[in-house]
Order: sequence, then C-alpha cells, then structure tokens
Amino acid sequence: MILPRTPSFRLGGRRALVTGASSGIGLGCAAALAEAGAHVTCVARREGPLEEAVQAMRAEGWQAEARAMDIADLEAQAGLFDGAPFDVVVNAAGTARHSPALDTAAQDFDAVMGLNLRAAYFLSQQAARALVAAGRGGSLIHISSQMAQVGGIDRAVYCASKHALEGMVKAMAIEWGPQGIRINTICPTFVRTPLTEPTFADPQKRAWLEGRIKLGRAGEVEDIMGAALYLASDAAALVTGTALMVDGGWTAE
Repeated sequence: MILPRTPSFRLGGRRALVTGASSGIGLGCAAALAEAGAHVTCVARREGPLEEAVQAMRAEGWQAEARAMDIADLEAQAGLFDGAPFDVVVNAAGTARHSPALDTAAQDFDAVMGLNLRAAYFLSQQAARALVAAGRGGSLIHISSQMAQVGGIDRAVYCASKHALEGMVKAMAIEWGPQGIRINTICPTFVRTPLTEPTFADPQKRAWLEGRIKLGRAGEVEDIMGAALYLASDAAALVTGTALMVDGGWTAE
C-alpha cells in the first residue's frame, strides 16, 4: 500500500509580499513565511520599525527585504509589481476608527474604506494581473476580522469595510480560480499587539472580550501565523474564496 503524503508547508523558492509587516499580525505573517523558506518583501509605512523587523529576520538566516510605503497610495503600490510576480501576498495593512454610527465623520469613513477595502482591492488586482501575465498561480491572503461576520457597537464603519472585503474575495476567487490563483481571508478575534494593548490593559474590557471568546483567552500573533502559512502553502491547494476563522469561537453562537 502506498500511503498518501501531507502536502508541503515549505515555501522555498517562492516570493512573498506582506503588507503591514512592521509589527503585530503583519510581522508575524512575514516571519512565518520567511521561516518556511520564502523570500519576503516586507511593506509598511514606518521605515524604522520595518528595517528593524527585516534585520531581525535576516539575523535568523531568512530572506527578507524592506519597502517603506503607504499601501493606500495606488501609484506606489503598483511599483511593487514591476518585477517578477509574487507567489504569495498577505495583506495585513488595516485601520479602524471606532465611533457610534450616528457620529461617524466622513473623513473617518474614507480613511477606513481607503485602506481596508480600496487598497486591498487594487493590491489584489495588481498581484493577480502579474500572476496571469506570467501564467502562474498563487495565493492571495487578506487579514480580515471576526467583525466581517458579525456586527459590533461603535464599529459600523469597520464592520462595513470587512464585510465588503469578504464579498470582494468571494467574487475574485470565482474569476481567478481558472488561472490557479487562490484568494482567501483570515478572520482573527481580538489579538494582543502593541496597538491593542491599551484595550487589554483595561480590566473591564479584557473581561468582556475574554467572556465572548469561547476558548477563554485573547488571540496572540502566533495564532495567526499558522493560518497564514497554511493558506500560503500547497497544503491549502483546494482552498479559495473562503474565510478562515481564528476567533476562539466568538462567531460560533
């Protein structure tokens, strides 16, 4: 009997692009892909932290380079695709401006939609165009949110951006599947990062969050790294147009 073998999670010889890579979930995803053997182009607005992250990855013997830019700048974004196509793209850049829906300011709406949806849309388009031109398949991954599946108080704009992202991904998966291009999202619960630390420092907010998460704890960056590596690798070769929930059971009810 010849036993089936698990598809490889290794990414040797592949080029990857990770946005929002200077900290938090983006940094975790960049490290996961680099550790698996990919050459990772790390993108973020903050040049100092980005360079520090890339140097740390290189110190591990991994392949990484930095490109400091605002991914919402579509002209700058297009410059990322001047060379060979990326086999893997992880878009972890995102923002939130929470307020009651009655008080939402137009500039806050535009800022959230501009990065969470508009930039994500055209990044996907650029990445897919390059792959189609090269006659190659690839894996595109967007960091979405559990709030793409539910609603939340003071989060109408953020929820709208993430619900829209999920619809975008499903439509693109249908269009690009015949070219071997997979596109999916990862939907985390609240994850401890430097940006979310003030929330977790509030005992009442932390207790409320952990009460909603069925596994009883908040997410850690490491919880997202495995999901990103899975979707990037051959192990997810038949996965497209879907949302991978990493929410500790928040949306199960």
